[in-house]
Amino acid sequence: MASSKLHALTVLIILISIAVNAAAVAVQDQSEQCGAKSKGACHDKAQALKLKLIAIASILVFSLIGVCLPLFSRSVPALQPDKDLFSIVKALASGVILATGYMHVLPDSFECLTSVCLPEKPWKKFPFTTFVAMLSAVLTLMVDSFSMSHYRKAFAAGTRSGDEENDKNVTPQLEHVGHGHGHGHVQDTKNEGGLNGKDSQLLRYRVVAQVLELGIVVHSVVIGLSMGASDNPCTIRPLIAALCFHQLFEGMGLGGCILQAEYGLKIKSVMVFFFSVTTPFGIALGIGLSNVYSEDSPTALIVVGLLNAASAGLLNYMALVDLLAADFMGPKLQAKPKLQMWSYLAVFLGLGGMSVMALWA
Repeated sequence: MASSKLHALTVLIILISIAVNAAAVAVQDQSEQCGAKSKGACHDKAQALKLKLIAIASILVFSLIGVCLPLFSRSVPALQPDKDLFSIVKALASGVILATGYMHVLPDSFECLTSVCLPEKPWKKFPFTTFVAMLSAVLTLMVDSFSMSHYRKAFAAGTRSGDEENDKNVTPQLEHVGHGHGHGHVQDTKNEGGLNGKDSQLLRYRVVAQVLELGIVVHSVVIGLSMGASDNPCTIRPLIAALCFHQLFEGMGLGGCILQAEYGLKIKSVMVFFFSVTTPFGIALGIGLSNVYSEDSPTALIVVGLLNAASAGLLNYMALVDLLAADFMGPKLQAKPKLQMWSYLAVFLGLGGMSVMALWA
């Protein structure tokens, strides 16, 4: 009996030893995979730094061109917001923004949060990417909704104050003119909330421009940080071309929203500045942190993965709801089936172009 127990204990110890050795080998293999991924087959820090400096300059230029083109379109009659060509170009840019969310930002989040460098629990047991993207889309809707409510109330308060001042000036004149015939009445032509149709649409454009800029800034910094921390020229080289294309057309989409929002010069300049410099800033930040920042460390993977997921949800919501649906369900495209068809073709062109870019970036 004792010998059988000893035999069983020996077998158990052997099995535990085998399991521990297997776990150690798995951890070692995982560490080697993480290290191999960060170095890669093409690792040249000096060459990578040259490419990153080229990327900063080229991406800055393309970002400025993209976001400024719509803002200077008022000097080109065919590209003004009320023209058909503007709707087609905006549809193309909206397709680029939608594809950015689905084909670039969301897959990057999946890659980060399912990396072999992260522990099995909880990162491989729960779909954090889609969960955070879903929450981000709903939170974007909340921001959208509450922002509109806030602007409506602020505008209505300002309108009521102005109307009271006007009534003080107009009433004595009406009493003098209508002497003995009763008081005159000023008709209110505004809708509920003190907004007419044009004012309501203008506020909508302003909220869309601000929320869209927020989403673009977040994912632009993350993209730039990843590039700046990389020492792999084979990855950086095609990424430069892809990001230039991406920033150009994404900038056109944002620039169109800024143009329709009819901001003053100061706010336009601030929004153009932040859009243009965020990706180059991210690259510069990545270069500065490259000695201490490891793109395959668990902390970096989690932070970047969650930010990408949140950004993807925001961009997908904005592209589908505030840009595409708002335009295609609007009176202009609904009244012109031919323009609607050309706009759909432009959307698919933008989707296709950014999807092809996903082969390299």
